[in-house]
Amino acid sequence: MKREIKVIKNGLLQVTFLKERWYAKEQEGGEYIFYPSVTWISSYYPKGIAFYRWLANTGWDEAEAIKSSAGDRGNTVHQSAMDFDNGVEIKHDSKYLNNTSGQMEELSLEEYECILSYDKWHKKVNPQILANEMTVFNYEDNYAGTIDKIAKIGDRVWIIDLKTSQDIWEEHKLQLSAYSHSKIDYKSLGITDKEWEKRGLAVIQVGYRRNKDKFKFTEVEDKFPVFLATKVIWENENSDSHPFQKDYPLSVKIGG
Repeated sequence: MKREIKVIKNGLLQVTFLKERWYAKEQEGGEYIFYPSVTWISSYYPKGIAFYRWLANTGWDEAEAIKSSAGDRGNTVHQSAMDFDNGVEIKHDSKYLNNTSGQMEELSLEEYECILSYDKWHKKVNPQILANEMTVFNYEDNYAGTIDKIAKIGDRVWIIDLKTSQDIWEEHKLQLSAYSHSKIDYKSLGITDKEWEKRGLAVIQVGYRRNKDKFKFTEVEDKFPVFLATKVIWENENSDSHPFQKDYPLSVKIGG
């Protein structure tokens, strides 16, 4: 999803175009500092021979189409799951924005099944959802990202990534590790120091096809050192990368 930041600078309208790979933090005086996203950095972790075999067998164009479709499904399920957490009734024909088409579209059967399995998870573990879609920053290591959910289950606090994939990849673990080491005001969520020290990292897969519950909740290891090592690779490959900026006049008129 593309976003635009507009500021008046040196008598011009300066527009910074951001895609999901950048986060912006406004400073005093209206200046912005830009941080690369956790998902972008984590994508530089080697994907392994199985992925490259799949890519070779599928073909680049088809693989990109599959990834785009999976991304749209993931975005829709994330939004509907957040609505569910907030007490909204999710109907089989509820509509959500499709980022590719730009249109409001009804939930597909596959997306609705994901929400049904998410409902099963809620009923089974009765999570207390403390935060949804929380954007966090790590100013020391220079990155930012969005935590899907922070929840309390029983007496333990969890940072949770919601996935619609059937497998958990190494980069998913790196993403969670990076979120966990970001600057998070956990006390504002009612979490104590002791609870936060014992926090867990987990992936919940919804629409899961390999068990009867149709969901799977998996605790993952904190691999922050591996994330930082991956960030070194990202920095090497993107040393000159920055958000695109363009200046515009403040107004136009005939003869002006």
